[in-house]
Amino acid sequence: MTISTFKRYEKKFLLNETQYQAIFPILLQHMCLDKFCKDEQEYTISNVYYDTDQSSIIRHSLSKPYYKEKLRLRSYSLINSPNCKVFLELKKKIGGVVTKRRAVLTLSEAYDFLEHGTRPQKCDYLDAQVLNEIAYFLKNNPVKPTTYISYDRKALFGRDDSDFRITFDHNIITRRDNVNIEKGRFGEYLLPPDQYLMEVKVANAFPVWLANLLSENQIYVTSYSKYGNEYKQSLLK
Repeated sequence: MTISTFKRYEKKFLLNETQYQAIFPILLQHMCLDKFCKDEQEYTISNVYYDTDQSSIIRHSLSKPYYKEKLRLRSYSLINSPNCKVFLELKKKIGGVVTKRRAVLTLSEAYDFLEHGTRPQKCDYLDAQVLNEIAYFLKNNPVKPTTYISYDRKALFGRDDSDFRITFDHNIITRRDNVNIEKGRFGEYLLPPDQYLMEVKVANAFPVWLANLLSENQIYVTSYSKYGNEYKQSLLK
């Protein structure tokens, strides 16, 4: 089991196909493709978000508070065994700064912890700290697996700054039935397939060249949450 912590600012943008095709070659002049983009292809991410019966986690998030947090289970590959690797993540946003605490577990370890509070047998001090944070969240929020969200991603990182990342997500699909991550990828589209959600993730300010590139292509910051928009769409059904 391993642990990761990320702390950064995240800005989001919605792009059409023309805008995506216009900026991507220029991004490659300044950035490198993520290691998961094998042969320059996209990779698929699947998530299960945990929430209460009253959807209190996402409703609180949509109210745009100073502090908010979400719990999700994430996979970067097909889940076909209880021993497959998954990421249990507690994502927090405090005054615009995003912090993500993440532990890598097997699927069976994740379920044992989420459903029964059982810790993995091998657990060092740092691992224990993350699990303590998640356990505290679970104690105060009676959550269950609520929403499945999956998408294809292409990701880049800065040549001179690996903390500077840009991701493009599309083919975003969601469902509220059979939400277990091992059930596979199927559901309804959240965005049209020719739309991209771009996220810029930086520890400090945007590079000047990127700000100019976005302005030239009329790409502007937007407020967009995959889970938040899925929840709002679910209310219309």
